[in-house]
Amino acid sequence: MMENVVTKLERLNLVDRFLFDETMEDKDAYQAAVSILLENETELINKPETEKELRVSPQLRQIRLDVVSMDREKRIYYTEMQKRDTGNLKKRSRYYQAQLDVSLLEPGNKDFDLLNDSCLILIAPFDLFGYGLYRYTFEGTCRECPDLKIEDGAVRVFINTKGKNAQAFSQEFLDFMGYITASTDGMADKTNSAKIKRIHDRVKKIRRSEKMGVKYMQFWEEKAYAREEGLAEGREEGLKQGIKEGRKEGRKEGRKEGRKEGHREGVKEGLEAGERRKLIQLACRMLQKGNAPEVIADDFEENIDYIRKIYEAAEECAYDSDKVYAKLASE
Repeated sequence: MMENVVTKLERLNLVDRFLFDETMEDKDAYQAAVSILLENETELINKPETEKELRVSPQLRQIRLDVVSMDREKRIYYTEMQKRDTGNLKKRSRYYQAQLDVSLLEPGNKDFDLLNDSCLILIAPFDLFGYGLYRYTFEGTCRECPDLKIEDGAVRVFINTKGKNAQAFSQEFLDFMGYITASTDGMADKTNSAKIKRIHDRVKKIRRSEKMGVKYMQFWEEKAYAREEGLAEGREEGLKQGIKEGRKEGRKEGRKEGRKEGHREGVKEGLEAGERRKLIQLACRMLQKGNAPEVIADDFEENIDYIRKIYEAAEECAYDSDKVYAKLASE
């Protein structure tokens, strides 16, 4: 088991959340990454926080950020690695920005000028906007006067590692785009960037670390165990339901062949229904804890569209998994 997990760890790239978070927990590595992505030298003053959880109210949905840190001008950098297009990243970035802003002021503080400037960076191996750009930077501008910016200190940056406008960027930036999706010795050796080599040194240290191997093993086992436990319980529940349905169908047909066929079909449908019910139960539990739908889809290797349906139904049904199951079954 351990050898298998170590092999998996060796194959991870920065685009994988586990390796990204562990790498960027190092201040020098995160500082190098932000400087390259924004093409602006950035000096961070504190150790980055990884998997930072924010919930400004018990009634509001919790968010979990990959990496957070601050520079000398007290500007906050929030960076997210997003491997898959979940279809909601634009509005998700808006929600994250709102939650982050609320968390920056102490309760009762009325001086909004105390809000830190902030930069939300989302990195993805796909083009969210379809214009073929490596980087999309959004700041508040006036529709009537495009040159007029609101200058509220909030910036959202979307990085597309598969961009096509190479002429607009430095070689260091372009090398980093390749390194994010293929974090290998070969990619690091080909670049002249000291920043990328510094990041790769951190990646190599993580891959060699026995402690990190154990941490990844626990991370991997928890995902596998949760999935297998859910499927096993689902199969057991489905089997009971299937046998019951099969007998009912068999009696209805009143023939031996009908009983046999009805039993087979009932068991099959029951197994599928049981697995769906257990998946919904586990997903509702994880959603209540603040896990994003894309995280749940990754953990259970399920279709993101189906997990998103569960999420929407869960919000309507107050996370009651039985009601969610009934709602989805009726659609």
